[in-house]
This record gives sequence, structure tokens and C-alpha cells, in this order.
Amino acid sequence: MCLLAIQYKTARDAPILVAQNREERFDRPSQPPRIQSGRPRVVCGIDRKAGGTWFGVNQHGMFAAVANRPKRSAPPEPRSRGLLCRELLGVRTAAEAVDLAVKELETGRYDGANYVCADGESGAVVYGGDLINVVELKPGLHLLTNGNLDDRSDPRQEFVRRLLTLQRLDSSVAFLAVASRTFSRKPDATGKRGVVVTGNERGTVSSSLLSLTGRSQNAIYQYAPGSPGDTSYEDLSALLRQVLSTDR
Repeated sequence: MCLLAIQYKTARDAPILVAQNREERFDRPSQPPRIQSGRPRVVCGIDRKAGGTWFGVNQHGMFAAVANRPKRSAPPEPRSRGLLCRELLGVRTAAEAVDLAVKELETGRYDGANYVCADGESGAVVYGGDLINVVELKPGLHLLTNGNLDDRSDPRQEFVRRLLTLQRLDSSVAFLAVASRTFSRKPDATGKRGVVVTGNERGTVSSSLLSLTGRSQNAIYQYAPGSPGDTSYEDLSALLRQVLSTDR
């Protein structure tokens, strides 16, 4: 699972603002984000079990992420959803990535998944459950868990939306400040009103904050290599800026 918020095309200095908590088994090995080999240049983390990724940006300023989604009929030997996410980062535009995601999901080789693809021109979520559907990202704040985008019946989405909208999210500074507090919020003594997921075997294993601005030298990438309630965000902006400044 994951929890993802994306502020799309409404902040004055950054068309794409993202916060994501990755939720996974604690014993699943992963490599923190770094610049990957090959072209286009990509900065992303790697799932060392299957070789895919859950969140990344390529040199063209295209962002992609994946989350699980329920599916009644899963293939007996599904292909890694993270591998497809990594392949989406190999194309130039979000529109191309959406087309590739739909084409691949139509093969039936994957368990249920949601794919988010966005750049400065367009953005969409591809639902890869029992049915395959594409939902356009319109300007504004959007929330996604393991169901539909902006599902008002999802109490977790609505709780996070309330926390994020306590202040105006009209700049990258405002979004990152509010999102870092929100996505690191621990449950209270009753185990409720938290955003990070705790458990014995699985829970929040990392967190990412992203600001893709009009100028690559102002882009921001922060990453917590553990639950952000217990682990500080590290600044990986230099890696992101190096990728975005690659000759195209």
C-alpha cells in the first residue's frame, strides 16, 4: 500500500508537489533513492527483491509512482508492479507513460495497482484493478491510497486532506512544510488519528517529498529512510537537480 498526496498545477512556483508514504513489509529489502544507470537519467529507490521502484523522477521532469489496488482475479505468477513503474520512468512524457501503463496492464500479467504519472503538461492515475481506467489529474490537491483517487468515503484520505488544508498550499515551501508534518504524524494513544502505519510485520517503511519547479535548480527531493515519525528526512535535492539538468 501507500499514501500519496499530489498538489497539481496550483502552486505558484511548482506545478508538481508530491508527498508519499510507502507501506510495505519491514523485512523487504530496498535501496534508497539514487541516480540509476542508463537513459533517460532517473532518480528512484529500488526494491531489491524484485528490482522495481515505487517512486521516481526522470530527466524530463516526469514523475511516476505505484500503489497497490485490490483485484479479485490475480495472475498465478504476477509480474512485479514496481518493474512496470521503473519502465514508465523510461519514457519522455506522462502521456506516454499512461499509454504504456494501460498497454501493460491490459496483458493481465499484474496484480492490482494504481499508477500515477505526471509532468508539467499532463497527469493521470491509471487504475489497474478488475477494470483498467484512466483518471485525469485536474489542477488541485489529490489524495490516493489503495482505491480510487479522491475517494470521499475513504476516512484515511479525508483525515489527511483536512490536515493538509489547514493552511494554504500555494507554494512549494508551504506544501512541503505541511506535508512533512502530516505524513510523519504518529497514531495517538488509542491507535487512531495517525498517518504513519505501525505494526509488527508491515507498516510505513519510508517517505518522500517532492517539488518539481519550473527551474531544475530549485527542485526539492526529501526522503526519510524509515517511518517519518521516527526518521528525519534527508535532503536528496542535489541528486534530483543533477538528473533534471541532464542534456536532453
